[in-house]
Amino acid sequence: MPFDANLIAAIVDEARSHSVELPWIEFKVNYYDPQAIGEYVSSLSNTAALFSQPHGFLIWGVNDESHEVVGTGFDPDTAKVGNQGLSLWIATQLEPQVQFYFHKTEIDGKCVVLLEITAAYASPVKFRGTDYIRIDTSNKKLKDFPDTERELWAILSKRPFESLIAMENVSEEFILRVLDYPAYFDMLSLELPSGRKRIIERLLQDRMITKNDAGAYSITNLGAILFARRIRDFPSLERKAIRVIVYKGKSRITPASKEQIGGRGYANGFEGLISYINGLLPENEIMGQALRRTVPMYPELAVRELVANAIIHQNFFAQGTSPMVEIFDDRMEITNPGTPLIEKERFIDHPPISRNESLASFMRRVGVCEERGSGYDKVVAQTEFYQLPAPEIEIYDNHTKVILYAYQTFGDMTKDDRVRACYLHACLKRVNREYMTNSSLRERFAIPAKNRSMISRLLTETCAVGLIKVSEDSTADKNRRYLPYWA
Repeated sequence: MPFDANLIAAIVDEARSHSVELPWIEFKVNYYDPQAIGEYVSSLSNTAALFSQPHGFLIWGVNDESHEVVGTGFDPDTAKVGNQGLSLWIATQLEPQVQFYFHKTEIDGKCVVLLEITAAYASPVKFRGTDYIRIDTSNKKLKDFPDTERELWAILSKRPFESLIAMENVSEEFILRVLDYPAYFDMLSLELPSGRKRIIERLLQDRMITKNDAGAYSITNLGAILFARRIRDFPSLERKAIRVIVYKGKSRITPASKEQIGGRGYANGFEGLISYINGLLPENEIMGQALRRTVPMYPELAVRELVANAIIHQNFFAQGTSPMVEIFDDRMEITNPGTPLIEKERFIDHPPISRNESLASFMRRVGVCEERGSGYDKVVAQTEFYQLPAPEIEIYDNHTKVILYAYQTFGDMTKDDRVRACYLHACLKRVNREYMTNSSLRERFAIPAKNRSMISRLLTETCAVGLIKVSEDSTADKNRRYLPYWA
């Protein structure tokens, strides 16, 4: 974000105070070469990460030997590459995207330009397909220094997304303006403090914000992504807003009738998001013990759990993508960036693992998601209770998708649908310390006893593909008990 003149001068003076250039700082006077500046963005970003610095700096107007302020004629506002501004041109050549800002000021009456570059995270920053690093105050290709490359990757792999900074050097007033702190205290069932200092102290305690040794505040990704009043106030997180799309028909080829992009943080906007989604869903009739009743096609608890899981388990370092909910006439798809950390066949029984543990922990504290890893169990149980086909998980190179299907009769389901439902029913029984039987599976599909042979065939087919097995203590065919393959 823009710095004021005093802060720019303080950063420049700190950089000049060292007898030699620090690895993550470079001084120039009137130097202008777009290709080289792009390489500096890559090398200084990667070097800052290597030395555990939040930023790298390229400073024009300072002599690189004497560190004297001499001024510069370089103006980033007018610099162009062809017909494109310098900043935009560099940004389009970076992979992954990293924040960088040009700041201009005068020091002792002389023009100084400060290029602030955020440290790399998740993976080294490349410029035009090549990643660079600073070696002995010179830019070098990272691949030519394998030991440094391994060290950098080891450092990057330990930096969780939540701890990174979304916005830095902000005032207490600014923090309370952009973060929905009343929602924070309300969701934690805490009384809202009367004084600003106590509010700030609590946000610091939960790492929603940080404070450095100089007393400057920064808003972390955790605080911004959970409690932003407007997610667009944080440019680095704006693309992480959840999208909800409703299509006319069963295909994406048909026009979308509605599309909404979330405007608030995940925590303070969650209840509104779920209410909005449920208001878009078609209805279904289910048979209770005595009466039919009309309910939303997809159980609210299942929708809630799957949307929460998409938020919590996403790969935040994936660029240009976000969690997405798509509603069709015959199904609902919830997609998140990243692939799961466990096998999709073990979603029901496996202990929870999250790549975003601080985010997951807070969402559990405020009751948005399950703490014991039983969320997907409830999704499966709810689809059985609502007499829906079993949910399906699809995994792609960089995304995970969970599909909830609209009501179908047993006869309308495909063989794969039936086998999947049989396997998940066995898993659900197992985690409840029970066994699947012909009778329990008939009840799951609402099949009368006279058609038990249909279920027997399904059990045989599911055994044949290796998803379930007969319990060792089963005897007569009529009373066979079944377990998932992993039990």
